[in-house]
Amino acid sequence: MTNKPAVKTAFCLAACLLLTACEKKFNPADGVPPHPQVIEVGNRNVVTVEHPEEFPLAIAGKIKTPNRLNVTGSVFPDINREVPVISLASGRVVDIRATLDEYVRKGQLLLKVQSPDITNAFDTYLKAVNDEQLANRQYVRAKDLYAHGAISTGMLEQAADAESDAKADLNAAGQQLNTLGVDKDHPSSIVNVYAPISGVIVAQNVTTASATGVTYAGTPNAFTIADLSHVWVICDVYENDLPQVQVGQEAQIRLDAYPGKILTGTVSDIGPVLDPTIRTAKVRIDVPNPGMLRLGMFVTATLISRTEQVHATVPADAILHLHDQNWVYEPAGGDHFRRVAVQTGNMLPGNQQEILQGVAPDQKVVKSVLQLEAALEAQ
Repeated sequence: MTNKPAVKTAFCLAACLLLTACEKKFNPADGVPPHPQVIEVGNRNVVTVEHPEEFPLAIAGKIKTPNRLNVTGSVFPDINREVPVISLASGRVVDIRATLDEYVRKGQLLLKVQSPDITNAFDTYLKAVNDEQLANRQYVRAKDLYAHGAISTGMLEQAADAESDAKADLNAAGQQLNTLGVDKDHPSSIVNVYAPISGVIVAQNVTTASATGVTYAGTPNAFTIADLSHVWVICDVYENDLPQVQVGQEAQIRLDAYPGKILTGTVSDIGPVLDPTIRTAKVRIDVPNPGMLRLGMFVTATLISRTEQVHATVPADAILHLHDQNWVYEPAGGDHFRRVAVQTGNMLPGNQQEILQGVAPDQKVVKSVLQLEAALEAQ
């Protein structure tokens, strides 16, 4: 008879040996997927290439350039070139010949005002004419009487003084008409108001049938005209950057609306008071306006210092523009290259690019970043 417990034990032992052998013979190449593994990538800005010798390197040069400070600002009118249009004759506006944002020339008719001031001023003028004529006749008569011994010297002097006072009153009444803009030979209750300078109307405070003048409830300032041939750029400069700013310093103005255009201005004032919240001072830049600067525009101003600083220069082809940032590749040993963020400055002769931050003089960078990028995509 067969010993059943012994056979059963032998069968279990054989099964265990078979399973152990299968585990030892497992090979991932047999088509069975391996267990997932986590591999540390490391610095994502470090790349690996198969043939690093195919990518020539350039040695960064150096250049001495003035320190530059980039700040943001807005365009404002030069308040010294803003002139109010005032009607000295108070009354009702009966006609408007110009409107807001319109360019006007000096002497151009802007509005007409119907004013009772004209009636009163002309009445005063006519009375002054009559009084002067009467005083003149009395003075002539007094001289004749004095010549015949009929009156005293004192009476003659009184007549002469009365005639002088009448002339003074007449001149004042005539001047008042001129001030109100009235022709005394052709009087009218309508006063014409003209532009005192050439420029753009930046404020309008009257409409037809509204009141204007210096004595009525309406505004005396009918319009405001700004000469925009020169404007101000007002910038906010942080407290820590103020030592780099000086009155008379040159500033380069760049506009978002005209990316390739650079205007030149001069720092004319540095505000004496800091904003207590953001710790900035207002810096004013005088800028000649070729016609493209509009009030309220946002600009970037580069303030150029009178002191120089050494910066690196690299070939323009070494710069990679990616995600609103500029980069260069530098060797990282073996077949590795490291991508480094840089801050660029001005373009220089010989297709060279100024580097403000990120690369030091004599540092090596990949000469052609496009060649390297193409090789990385092909891998």
